[in-house]
Formats: sequence, C-alpha cells, structure tokens
Amino acid sequence: MTADSAPPKLPLAGVRVLDISNFLAAPLTGMFLADFGAEVIKVERPGGGDEMRMWGNNKGGVGLYYKVINRNKKSVTLDLRTPFGRDAVLRLAAESDVVIENYRPGTLEKWGLGYAELAAANPGLVLLRVSGFGQTGPNSHRPGFGTLAEAYAGFAHINGEAGSPPLLPGFGLADSTTGLMGAFLTLVALNGRAANQGRGQVIDLAIYETLFTLLGPQVVDYDQLGIVQQRNGSRLPFTAPRNTYRTRDGCWVSMAGSAQSIFLCILDALQIPEIVQDPRFADNRSRLTHAKELDVELQKAVERFDLAVLLKRFDERGAAVAPVYDIAQIFADPHFQARENIAGVVDAELGGTLRMQNVAGKFSDTPGSVRWAGPRIGEHNREILIDRLGLDVDAARSAGVEVPS
Repeated sequence: MTADSAPPKLPLAGVRVLDISNFLAAPLTGMFLADFGAEVIKVERPGGGDEMRMWGNNKGGVGLYYKVINRNKKSVTLDLRTPFGRDAVLRLAAESDVVIENYRPGTLEKWGLGYAELAAANPGLVLLRVSGFGQTGPNSHRPGFGTLAEAYAGFAHINGEAGSPPLLPGFGLADSTTGLMGAFLTLVALNGRAANQGRGQVIDLAIYETLFTLLGPQVVDYDQLGIVQQRNGSRLPFTAPRNTYRTRDGCWVSMAGSAQSIFLCILDALQIPEIVQDPRFADNRSRLTHAKELDVELQKAVERFDLAVLLKRFDERGAAVAPVYDIAQIFADPHFQARENIAGVVDAELGGTLRMQNVAGKFSDTPGSVRWAGPRIGEHNREILIDRLGLDVDAARSAGVEVPS
C-alpha cells in the first residue's frame, strides 16, 4: 500500500483509554471511543473475565454479545484487589487519557485506586464513573443496573398498553443510552482540559440520568400543566397519528403524521383524502383528542393493501411509513446493505466471520470501523503488561495473570 492509498488516520488515534468496567453501559462507552481509533485497554478479572462473556447466547462457549461490546479493544487480566493489579492499573493510568469504571461508589477508593491516586499518577486524567444512582445522593450506595434505571427514570411507567402493567424494553435501553452519553461526556472532558490548565476531572454519570433526559416533555408538562403521562401503547401525547397498523397480508407498518403535509400524503396514499374534512381530524390538536377514532379509520384503510403495494404507494407520494422489521428482514434489506449497517470481521476464536452492527454515522474523511471483535480474555497480557509496562513475568503469573511464553 502506497502512502497515497494508506487509510486516513482515525479521529481518536492517539487517545488512550483504560477500561476497567464490566457488563454493558460503561464498556459501551469504550466501544464507541475505540470505533473511532482510541486505543482501549480492557482490564478483566483473571479466570472468568468480564461477566458479559457469560451473558446472552454463546457459540461453542464464546459469548457473542461480548464480541460486539468489546470490539476494537485489547484485553488484559488483572486482579485490582492485589498489589500487583493496583500497581499495573496505576502505571496504565499514568499513560492514559481516560479511565472508565462502573464499580459501586467507594470501591475504587477501598482498593487505593480512587481519583486522588489516579490523578497523582496522571493529573490530566479523565475518570468516567458510571453507577446506577451516581456518586452522590441518598441512593448512591444502592446497586444499580439498567433494568432498575428504566423503571426509576420514568420510562417503564409510560411504556405499554393503557390498562396493562408497565413494560420494560426488550434490550438494554438505559445501559445503551448511558454508553452513548458516556462517550459524549468523555470527549467533552478531553476537549475541556485546555480550559482547565491541562487538568483532567471526574465525570459522575448515573445510569438513569440519560434516559430521564431523553423522555420528552414530561418534566415541563408536569411543571407547567400538572400532566402525568400514562401508558398509551404506540401513541404519543404530542402528535397523531402515530401507531402501527396491520396490512392485508399480515405484515405490520409504522406510520406517523407529525406534519400536516405528511398527514395529507398519508391520506392520499391510503385513498381516504376525505378524512381531513372531518373536524375531528382536521389538524394535529384535533387528532390528538380523537387519536383512537383516527386509528380505527387508518387501520381499515391499511388492511385493504398488501405490504409491497402499500410501501410503493407511500413512496410515490412522499408519505411517511416503514415496515416493522425483525432482524432476519433487516439482514435481507437492500438499504441496510447499501449503508453497510452490518459489518463483518474475521474472528479466530469463533473460527469464521462474525457480523454485528457497524459504526453508526458516516464520516466523509475519517470514518470509524470495526477492526476486530472482542478479544480472547487476556489476549494482550504480554503486549501490554510485559512488553509495554515492563512488569515482571513471574510476578504477573504469581498474581494469577496468564502470560504466554
């Protein structure tokens, strides 16, 4: 490869991240940073490693979701409770820009790895602390996971059908949104070092906080109008129509008429333009009051068409609709393929190509990429601990760290 054809330098190349976290939310932050070129060293417990390796489905004993969440990272094994593990972490922190952790508040301090010790080794260090309820407040001592955050933040209360029990999401919603926010806040803090005399700082992020922030106008509506949003299926309290509808051939589509022009296009595509003449459905405020009646009319119209015909009619008229896909349909969809939303990487541990969600967002000049899947446990022990830090091989092995000969 010539210099002219060499791939561009990734935008976070040169940023070093020490990921001593486990499970999902905090490791996702490391994944997002690694996707764009940060060197992320993941520290795992000797023996079993991150418990994410045991979550969900596996193939031949290899945890599949671990491979996604920890892609583009390097794995070393250290017991942070031992003098050897503590010393190694402090040495790694000394040459890192960021440390990511998600232990219960006070745990790192108990191990002699609080921010005071980390900053003494590296004053410019940014420490991202992810916990269920944050480092402060009366609930800070409680264990916290995404499932609890989805209830605590108010999401579960509004999710589900009217009159039905609160419904938790079918994936780690609070953890995933926390991972995104963690990556954003980390980059803000790194950029902010210039305004902070080169010093780093602590980011205290509770898992429930991002989801709470994203829950729409609930706070302002309650503050100003005393409104408490309730469960209402797929409908929204601020626009109508918004729901899913079944086609003649038993498929489902999602439709939304958030703009009046789009609503008119929907009526045209469904061959019911007269609906807008009904004063109940004339504008968005009227439709919100009569959303259930409108859904009845739209369902009667939708079920006259097979999915393919319906999608074609909507496309021709610029009306908003999307099929309700399962993952098998996503794999087959030409748009997902054209956008390269699913990436494939060769993985020696699984013995073939592993496909996963690609990096989100298209950079014109320095795109991120999935360069490798989550590594074997301790795969980079020699490279990082022995060759880079110069730690003693025998001492490492005595501390339970596997180092290949």
